[in-house]
Amino acid sequence: MSSRIDGPTQLSSARIFFALLALAMGGFGIGATEFAAMGLLPNMAHDLLPSLYAASPTDANAQASWIIAAYALGVVVGAPTIAVLTARWSRKTLLISLVVAFTLGTIASALAPTFGLVMVARFVSALPHGAYFGIASLVAAKLMGPGKRGQGVAIVLGGLTISNIIGVPLITWLGENHGWRVAYFAVAGIFALTCVAISVLVPAQEADPAASMVRELRAFGRPQVWLALAIGAIGFGGLFAVYSYVAPIVTNITRLPAGMVPLVLVLVGIGMTVGNFVGGWGADRNLKRSMFVFFGTLLAGLVGLALTAHTLVGLLVFLFVVAASCSALSPAIQTRIMDVASDSQSIAAALNHSALNIANALGAYLGGATIAAGLGYISPVWVGAILGLAGVGLAAFSFRVERRNARRAPEGSLPVNAPVERVPMLVE
Repeated sequence: MSSRIDGPTQLSSARIFFALLALAMGGFGIGATEFAAMGLLPNMAHDLLPSLYAASPTDANAQASWIIAAYALGVVVGAPTIAVLTARWSRKTLLISLVVAFTLGTIASALAPTFGLVMVARFVSALPHGAYFGIASLVAAKLMGPGKRGQGVAIVLGGLTISNIIGVPLITWLGENHGWRVAYFAVAGIFALTCVAISVLVPAQEADPAASMVRELRAFGRPQVWLALAIGAIGFGGLFAVYSYVAPIVTNITRLPAGMVPLVLVLVGIGMTVGNFVGGWGADRNLKRSMFVFFGTLLAGLVGLALTAHTLVGLLVFLFVVAASCSALSPAIQTRIMDVASDSQSIAAALNHSALNIANALGAYLGGATIAAGLGYISPVWVGAILGLAGVGLAAFSFRVERRNARRAPEGSLPVNAPVERVPMLVE
């Protein structure tokens, strides 16, 4: 029987569950391919830059980090570009195409013989990243139905957070013991399985006949879209300012052995996973209140971490709070973007992940700048608090503008954040 998200009867709960699981598998693979490079950086530096590594491992590792930067740049470039160029594609076809691109790009990363070619392969591999999460979030929201869009988004993002607990450690272990190229072949295998799962389990969605490049590009003319993206790009920098420097905080501030760093990172991954699903639940009940509650919790966690990181209990408790609260904001911000994007849903949903990668770069850069200035390894935590405060300020401004515009709107008109995309019935 056909499986389309259009029609008179509901899909079974089991069918919806497995479709969402297939979408989450893609997030799991993306988490593995994005974050494994951080753990395997010394291995890649040793293999790809042997002369420099022999002279100075530190310099080789620093240059090898360009591979991570190339991936982040690919996300930023690819998200809006793919969303615009594929505006009239059916969403299932687009998802399959994006996962195929992930598979081929990851294989190319494993086979590339030189440092430069690996950088190019990582950039190409990252191009589908934002578009995948954006389109998968829209599909998941439609599968879940009215009142559960945030939970649908959280399930897709849950693949990414769970990958930090399971996938990234396993891929890192594989790379350390059998070579980083083998690790990337394993990631390509995850993407290949995801391609099969989406093909079989995700219902078809007809392309929107009114979709066009021009309509998607209208998102850039909507101030609320820019504000929502800025909330993610700046507010999320609070997490990355801390996450980027967890290792030196653990070893230099808390005075724990280096062997504790992976365990602390697992704790961060658990916090991100818990927060993601709580955030999806909260976004469906009261989006505005959820954003302010989670931002408040994030700020409290960052201040608590800055003041107590020298103790084991303070480190563990407040790192968990920071990871959970920031991750809880992700489905809320994604849902907010979907609300304010009007009919430019695809590009807006994809742009959120460009914004989060800007947050990654911003948090890491500003945190590193304070360390380089001699302010110590706690200084990135205070940087994170400032970025989080700026994020909540932007959220308050966004909702204030929306409230003002709603008062000025003619009686009977739709509010600016009314979701344009209705959720039709689902059929098997």
